[in-house]
Amino acid sequence: MSPYGPHRRHPLRPARNPLANWQRGHGEVYKARDTRLDRTVAIKILPEHLAESPERKQRFEREAKAISQLNHPHICTLYDIGEQDGIDYLVMEYIEGETLAERLKRGPLPLDEALEYGIQIADGLEAAHRAGIVHRDLNPGNAMLAKSGIKLLDFGLAKVLTDETDPGASDAPTKQRDLTKEHAILGTLQYMAPEQLEGKAADSRTDIFAFGALLYEMVTGERAFDGESQASLISAIMSSEPRLISELQSMSPPGLDRIARRCLEKDPDERWQTAKDLTAELVV
Repeated sequence: MSPYGPHRRHPLRPARNPLANWQRGHGEVYKARDTRLDRTVAIKILPEHLAESPERKQRFEREAKAISQLNHPHICTLYDIGEQDGIDYLVMEYIEGETLAERLKRGPLPLDEALEYGIQIADGLEAAHRAGIVHRDLNPGNAMLAKSGIKLLDFGLAKVLTDETDPGASDAPTKQRDLTKEHAILGTLQYMAPEQLEGKAADSRTDIFAFGALLYEMVTGERAFDGESQASLISAIMSSEPRLISELQSMSPPGLDRIARRCLEKDPDERWQTAKDLTAELVV
């Protein structure tokens, strides 16, 4: 029997609603109790299609093993993975707080706070990239604001949980047809790099593009790219330049426009090549 959850009949289903702030595209998340280690945890229930493909499940387990090795103050810790009654799940660090997406609904962050969160996100990305892990779905819903700072969630899950009929699709880049899915249109499309929209391979520089969009939004309260339709939004990402941060936030540091613009370059070769370089620029 699983050591997680408060009652025996359905140990993965607490007698309460899912954690509203934690619900995103890759599955619902529940608050539970680890009775073995006597700690509160978060349990993410994974999509049913994962179990339908042994190859995808094996890839997921390999990815989860790598993610579990990440030990960083700004990355949510993955404790365990498991399966019970046909339900696959992740056991993660439970974080009190709200998502960055919830916070941004109230407007831009204070400048000092936005810059500090930016440094923390870049530092977390550097640690993950150094371990060979690319997020691929960095967006405000995958960042929790806790008392200790920001925590990034769902590293690598976009790669292994994409619902494709091709058993090899989870090793492939995001494809154009993925953009018709509701969670992609409503949640992640605004932060996708041009190479993702073109179906090309994603790497650490793809995360740096998404970081630029996050930083822009934290400081200005506006999205770097927006549109009235999916088509116009994709067009903006592929061919338009966002307004300068300094035009929207007059108190921003002089170098912030340059940092954000380089993150948001259309060509990955023109962006910051590593999160380490980006972090160094932010802390100056």
